[in-house]
Amino acid sequence: MVGRGRLLPCAGLGLFGVLCWVWVSFASFPDDQLRLEVFDSGDRGAFLPQSAFREMEFASIASYKGPGNNDGRSNKQLPILLWWSAGLFPHFPGDTERIDCATSSCLVTSNRKVQLYKRTASIIFYGTDFRAYEAPLPRLPHQTWALFHEESPMNNYFLSHAPGIRLFNYTATFRRESDYPLTLQWLPSLDYLLQPVAVSLEEKNRLRRAGMAPVLYMQSHCDVPSDRDRYVQELMKYIQVDSYGKCLNNKPLPEHLEDTSTATGEEPGFMNFVARYKFHLAFENGLCPDYMTEKLWRPLHQGCVPVYRGSSAVADWLPNGRSAIVIDDFPSPEALADFLRHLDENDEEYLRYLEFKNFKSITNSRLLQALETREWGVNDMSKPNYLNGFECYVCDQENARLAAERAHRKDPKRSPPPLPKMASNSHMGCPLPSPGYGHVQDLPTDDGWLQIWPQDYWQSLDQAEGLESLIRHNESDPALLWRHIQSITERRARGKHRPGPRKTNR
Repeated sequence: MVGRGRLLPCAGLGLFGVLCWVWVSFASFPDDQLRLEVFDSGDRGAFLPQSAFREMEFASIASYKGPGNNDGRSNKQLPILLWWSAGLFPHFPGDTERIDCATSSCLVTSNRKVQLYKRTASIIFYGTDFRAYEAPLPRLPHQTWALFHEESPMNNYFLSHAPGIRLFNYTATFRRESDYPLTLQWLPSLDYLLQPVAVSLEEKNRLRRAGMAPVLYMQSHCDVPSDRDRYVQELMKYIQVDSYGKCLNNKPLPEHLEDTSTATGEEPGFMNFVARYKFHLAFENGLCPDYMTEKLWRPLHQGCVPVYRGSSAVADWLPNGRSAIVIDDFPSPEALADFLRHLDENDEEYLRYLEFKNFKSITNSRLLQALETREWGVNDMSKPNYLNGFECYVCDQENARLAAERAHRKDPKRSPPPLPKMASNSHMGCPLPSPGYGHVQDLPTDDGWLQIWPQDYWQSLDQAEGLESLIRHNESDPALLWRHIQSITERRARGKHRPGPRKTNR
């Protein structure tokens, strides 16, 4: 029985913090039972799955097909994409779905029983959950790996090292260089930026005269790689900051806001409360090019001025040259405080930072073009969400690769093999964490940040090198991974250390 298409909210995908929508087409089992080919013993005996894995059921589906998709194959003929991360499968109900994308179609599943089948062309991983000791090994030569990672670099520094990221053939990350960039994932639309100022400057000045600080800090996630509290603590010596949340708290939230102090959603009461401040300290939890979250975009939306540290390339995405204050442009917290006081006392100068609310003052063509041309949307039902968009990107890429391989086998002289594709460090690579303020050599040896994040960064490199070694030797024994890491530890103990964290004057 052919199912019908329905629009359903992704209520089960809590990782985004925002509501997304998925086009789901489904039907009841078992209309179409597919026998999936496994590797013949003549191919590679180690790849033979257990006999119970030789059959799987896939729903018979009639889903929307784009105007460029002329794929008439049945489910039995389609390549399979396997979502590896437990709990992340952007379709429901069930664990399997047919997707009809821009130029081709695929079957997608979260059922790991298909890992060793010939038709399983690609495995998609969610970066936060990717662990070297849980990777699907041995890695099969006919399969590609795809990485989806829209979250903070702190979630998995494994991906910031070249040996880790180059294990993947396709990427969707916050970096603009990735195959399917998610750089503006936290910016819903241009209209979001152009919304009128929520609280007038006259009202903000009235609140200032009543004793409210000019600067807001709102954090409850304190121990992070960017070490933001260390900088804010120094800044507080030179300018008044109202700090809510658990980090550097010096002021209680109103009772009705206690449960929403760090929400990534936009509850009206919370939004109205924070919009009263002239400046928002907008510190990302990790520092990496193009990693920008609601901490940047929300103040701009509200008509407040973000005082920002995060992406070193943030200027490439701001509405114009005067819409945010970038902390790294100042030699010290004291110099930054002097500039904030200057703006606080000069209305005309402060208002220049809000001129982008007039569309004519948005001069960043890169920002405008990216918002106009991105194929995925945020809370926009006219476009796919980026999870399903990346899934379709992989599907079309894999169908093109498989077609090129077939053409090459048929006529090697006239049809060259497809070029190998590998992610590079520019698809994700983030720098070694450094102190939020001061020099690393000046930190005491028992400093909490020093004991956690530089160590985590280097240990992630050890795991990346270990997994690369496992794959290179076609191994599946995790003991080899730990032996590799142990040998690195032993070399360090003998005095062959890696360089320590970089010095910083910030």
